[in-house]
Order: sequence, then C-alpha cells, then structure tokens
Amino acid sequence: MMHTISKFALLVVLSLLFSFQAHAREAITADVYFNRAGTKILSGVANVATGWMELPKNISLWSQRDQNALIGVTEGLLWGVFHTVGRTGNGALDLVTFWLPTYPIPDPLFVWDDFSKESEYYGWRMGR
Repeated sequence: MMHTISKFALLVVLSLLFSFQAHAREAITADVYFNRAGTKILSGVANVATGWMELPKNISLWSQRDQNALIGVTEGLLWGVFHTVGRTGNGALDLVTFWLPTYPIPDPLFVWDDFSKESEYYGWRMGR
C-alpha cells in the first residue's frame, strides 16, 4: 500500500513539473533570439569593461544625497564597490550565457545610460 502511494506521489510531482515547463515556453523566433543574444554579448562586454565606472557614479550619487560630505563619500564608496562587482559580474555572466535567449540583468543596461540612477539587478524583467 505504501509503495503504491509513493509511486502515485512521484507521478503527481513529475506531471506538475512537466506541465509548468510546457506553460512557461515562449515562442522564440530567429529574430528575437539573435536580438537577445546580440544584446547580451554587447552588454556583457560593455559591463565587464566599464563596471568600474559604478565607483565614481555612486560616490557622486551618495554625496548629493547626504548633507555630511564624509558620510556621503563613504557610503558612495561602499555602494560603488558593491555595484562595480555586481555590474562586472553580471557582464561576465551575460558573456558566458549569451546563447540563452534571456534579458541582461543590470538596469540601466549600461552604466552610462542614466548616470543619475542607482543601478539595480533584476533577472526577471520583461521586454526592453
């Protein structure tokens, strides 16, 4: 009896897994695929090469936010290091996975796109 219940539970779990995958598929045409792959290669190279620009960007942003210049520069330096690692790492990830038709993670896509906006990292963002 217990063996039958475990087989049934396994069957239910497997059917659920495969049904979710069937619904999650998106029609990817050749144009969409090459557009996304090209965007990921371009953003990967650019973000690996210019990730260091997050450091002065964040120092500037945090210095403008805080009345105390020393605190603003310190916070900006810490967040700049965090975002430098984040943007450079995400650029490297985009380069390694360019062949997967997903969107690049950093927002803004390039560090120079919006120098007055703090960078964010979303893996689920839809449509660019």
